[in-house]
This record gives sequence, C-alpha cells and structure tokens, in this order.
Amino acid sequence: MAQLNIENSLVLIIDVQEKLLNAVFNKETLEKKAGVIAKAANILNIPVIVTEQYPKGLGSTVESLKNGLGVDTKYFEKTAFSALENEEILEAVKSYNRDQILIFGIETHICVSQTAEALIMEGYDVNVIKDACGSRAEVEYLAGLERMKDNGAYIMTAEIALFEWLKSSRHPNFKEVQALIK
Repeated sequence: MAQLNIENSLVLIIDVQEKLLNAVFNKETLEKKAGVIAKAANILNIPVIVTEQYPKGLGSTVESLKNGLGVDTKYFEKTAFSALENEEILEAVKSYNRDQILIFGIETHICVSQTAEALIMEGYDVNVIKDACGSRAEVEYLAGLERMKDNGAYIMTAEIALFEWLKSSRHPNFKEVQALIK
C-alpha cells in the first residue's frame, strides 16, 4: 500500500443523508469527520463524488457536509446498495483516473461495504475513513469495517488521511488544513 497522495486520490461519500445520519449511533463524530474530509478535499483540489440513496424518501446530503464541498462535486442518486451498480457512478470514478479511493458514509456494513468491495474488484486502492462511517448499531459498524479490511480495504481515520495528503508542515495548505481538526 502506498501512502495517500493528493494527485492520486478521489473521495467517495456514501449516503450521508438527513434520515440516515439521524439513525446512526455515532452521528456527531461522523458528521464532524465527514465535514473535515470534505473541506480538506476542497482546499486540496481533490475530486469528490457524493451518492444519495433514494433521496426522495431519505432526504438529501446533510447541509453541514454540502457546505464544505467544492462546486465541482458530483452528486448521484442510487437505489442499489453498491454505488458501482449505477453505471454513471462507475464511469465518474473511472473518469478521474485516480487509484486511491477514500470512502466513507452510511451505513458502514451495507452501502459503504458493498461499494468498497466493488471498488476493490475494479482494482482500486480503497481507504475507509472509519471515523466518518456509521451504522445504526455499533456491532454492525464494527462488522462492516472488519469485512472491508478482510476484503483488502485499508482502514484509517480522517487525520491519517489529512496528514498523508499533506506529507509535511511545509505544504502550502498545511495551516488551513490543520485548522480543520483543532
């Protein structure tokens, strides 16, 4: 596994929507860390794709997350649990020509896990941001993380991702990104 780098990373946010977020056991941490990654990706010009599972019934992506995302963020609706079942999402991921996919969202053991597995099968390095993932029950969340790791995903935290992207305190955006976690 190579350390994350800005030029080869893509962020994939899975279903951080109103009704789903309100049902997870770790709502506050997930919302905060998802926001940190979204803002850092925007600062560092890392592309972001956002999925929304049946938004008509589950609501759209939460405003706190949307507010940190760049104007070039691509949003996709889906109904399958694996985002890659939607051909438009798969094509969008491929279009960036980046090998390192950072993935997080709701629910860890269903949509995040199934999407991570599909990405691995497509040949991507999948990096799961565990403190930005959530499930209704902690046991399901833990099982989802374990399953993704067993399938070849790398499990990390938001801070690990940020500092691997930056590489050094001499990075021109270091202070701006560091401020996101203070």
